[in-house]
Amino acid sequence: MSGSTSSDGSFARAASQPPEEAGEHPLGLTVHTLPPAGAAVADAQRGRYGRLKMLGVLLICAAPVIASYFTYYVVRPEGRRSYGELIDPQRTFPDLKATTLDGQTMDLRSLKGQWLLVSVSGGACDAACQKHLYLQRQMRESLGKEKDRLDWVWLVNDTAPLPAELGTALQKATVLRLDATALGSWLAPAQGHALADHLYVVDPMGNWMMRFPAAMDTTGAAKAKRDLERLLRASSSWDEAGRPAKP
Repeated sequence: MSGSTSSDGSFARAASQPPEEAGEHPLGLTVHTLPPAGAAVADAQRGRYGRLKMLGVLLICAAPVIASYFTYYVVRPEGRRSYGELIDPQRTFPDLKATTLDGQTMDLRSLKGQWLLVSVSGGACDAACQKHLYLQRQMRESLGKEKDRLDWVWLVNDTAPLPAELGTALQKATVLRLDATALGSWLAPAQGHALADHLYVVDPMGNWMMRFPAAMDTTGAAKAKRDLERLLRASSSWDEAGRPAKP
């Protein structure tokens, strides 16, 4: 059993020696072996800043699209304060031929390039028709320097002659004859009303986009004017007075 005795003696001598002399080393749990706390915080801040920077770049890139939608649908966020009813989906100009008062034929789509305030009635033009024409003229004139960006249009949906006394009043209006059935494929009244009961707004791109309530009086006309002012103000960056010249 001498081997066993020798082994026990060797173990005892090793246990009595310091770890370094015994050939052992303590675990290295010194502070410098861990990542500095300040560096970890800085890395987190840099990561957060990078994400915010990327988000900012994305917002800048999307800004023109957001602005265009806000401009085009400017009244929609204020729908509860809008007097006119927005048309959804909008209806663009159809391929229709109209006739001027002097008998010339023209494409209805040639009216593109201006905001339009449109009324519809027969040529005999009863009291309601004359009231609409009066309100159209007054609303346009009240726009001041912006009035040249809006045309007021009377679409006559029959062949009846116009009253002679309207000649002077219509000097600044665009008056066109158009087949009633064809016109009904584009404009439409509110339920329970006739086409002639409303005034309609068409944007410069040729889209019918708003309909004012039937039987509009002077109080309603003031509200309609505010709608028109908002539309003109919102579109001022891309719409100018007059129609673009044809190439």
